[in-house]
Amino acid sequence: MYKTDYKNNYLSEDKQSTSLVIGGEAGHGIQTVETLLTRIFKLGGLNVFATKEYMSRVRGGSNSTQIRVSSKKVLAPVKRIDILIPLDKSALPHLKDRINKNTIILGEKEKVSPEQEILDVPFSRVAEEIGNLIFANIVAVGIIAAIFKIKQQIPLGCIKKYFSAKGEKITQGNIAAIKRGYELASDLIKKGSLAQLSIPVPDFSQDIQEEILLNGAEAVSLGAISGGCNFISAYPMSPSTGVLIFLSQHAEEFNIIAEQAEDEISAINLALGAWYAGARGMVTTSGGGFALMEEGVSLAGMLELPIVIHLAQRSGPATGLPTRTEQGDLELALYSGHGEFPRIIYAPGGIQDLFYLTQQAFNLADKFQIPVFVLTDQYLMDSYYNTMEFKLTKMDIERYTRKTKKNYKRYQLNKNGISDRGIPGWGEGLVLVDSDEHDEHGRITEDLSLRTRMVDKRLRKLKAINENTISPELAGNKEYEVLIVSWGSTYYIIKEALGNLNDHKISFLHFKQVYPLPSETEEYLKKAKKVIVVENNATSQFSKLLKLYTGIEVEHKILKYNGLPFFVDELIGKLEKVI
Repeated sequence: MYKTDYKNNYLSEDKQSTSLVIGGEAGHGIQTVETLLTRIFKLGGLNVFATKEYMSRVRGGSNSTQIRVSSKKVLAPVKRIDILIPLDKSALPHLKDRINKNTIILGEKEKVSPEQEILDVPFSRVAEEIGNLIFANIVAVGIIAAIFKIKQQIPLGCIKKYFSAKGEKITQGNIAAIKRGYELASDLIKKGSLAQLSIPVPDFSQDIQEEILLNGAEAVSLGAISGGCNFISAYPMSPSTGVLIFLSQHAEEFNIIAEQAEDEISAINLALGAWYAGARGMVTTSGGGFALMEEGVSLAGMLELPIVIHLAQRSGPATGLPTRTEQGDLELALYSGHGEFPRIIYAPGGIQDLFYLTQQAFNLADKFQIPVFVLTDQYLMDSYYNTMEFKLTKMDIERYTRKTKKNYKRYQLNKNGISDRGIPGWGEGLVLVDSDEHDEHGRITEDLSLRTRMVDKRLRKLKAINENTISPELAGNKEYEVLIVSWGSTYYIIKEALGNLNDHKISFLHFKQVYPLPSETEEYLKKAKKVIVVENNATSQFSKLLKLYTGIEVEHKILKYNGLPFFVDELIGKLEKVI
């Protein structure tokens, strides 16, 4: 089942990784299969990575989930499919470009084209025997678990926990489906139609079992909680909505006010009001929703109010591909809001970054009284993998508000541009804010000389902000000739591709803070004979940012903007051509 050409199937030599894909229309329970299998594999001592691509509809269409299972850490998608389970007739045509001659297809003959060679597995017939067609996808879960030599008690335990709230009848039906799946797998193996996979369980499997398994939306949410977030306002918009849902579900537990606003304009103004009143607020949105928030961003700049903005990118313009991924909104975040005022933009590369950078966003928003962006995308939000627990003991919620005195000046002019921020009702002073230009007290002014001083005051924060930038991470040899440069969610995809190129002259520079750019950026770029920027957009927005602040024109760009993330094996081929 493994190809010998490493460009297409580069992990074939050690046979420590398998790419499993489940495809079908919305409503077939693909997400349930993904949730169960990722947990089953992890409890079985194997590393997992899962990511999904889905159409913008409640039912129908053709969606797929890829689950990579491995002895080693796997944190990125591959194009190849080793095992495919098509749950309807649309799956094979939809995934045809990813199927190769070694792909094992487990499905029902009547649900695929007659010329396609598959291993006929009667999911539907077995499900009907159990009592309902709805159990077909759980029969598939049982077969897959058996193929991977997972002890049956593990999926049975997961089933009991997952379906317990749905009642005894549903739970027992799904238990029966798991058992029948194991029986079907056993029969196929005895007949020689199918072989069990020999992915070795690593010696540190206990560590894997104890790791956490979560997706990007959950990591952002937990980072926000750790940053002291106690207010979130948003209007639902894919792929950002998972953050609003998670924080709403845990609002009582963590003393959070979660508000679904009537629109995005209200959402950002609510969050600004929360910060003014002493809360720590955030908004979560995507491109089209953030476009409506831009006036609020500018308001934050003038009022010098903190705010954390989680901007989950998707394909645009307009509605674009609302459930697909893209890194197309870097410039939107960078130039949003009229007028000139400072901001910080983070671009996390994975689950750990999502957690720690979101936590830090709250502290720095509070410290500098500015908007701080956490820039993600659909791919990162919807991907799962097992990872080490977060180190909560090393994290502090830093608060920078001050009790006011009489004659308090909210916008007092000073050397670093950061005035004491008071809260209404805490102290003797009056906390005035206004969207017009204002004097030190916060009262409207048209004194043009004072206007200049206030603009300069706000921009003086940039010096301190630049002293708090996060340096880019260099992976590979420090004495490189070729430098691959990226930002955000492409991190693990490029890192795995680079590891398989195995060339000591090639290194990888990843930015998790894209604005302000770290001071050492120019030095890294000048050192390379060839710089290659990899981005999920059409115009190489990060290359333009690099040129703006370093003067260096990046000649070589690898871009993808069809709504899908890069695949590791795909990227290896593209890099080889450029290098």
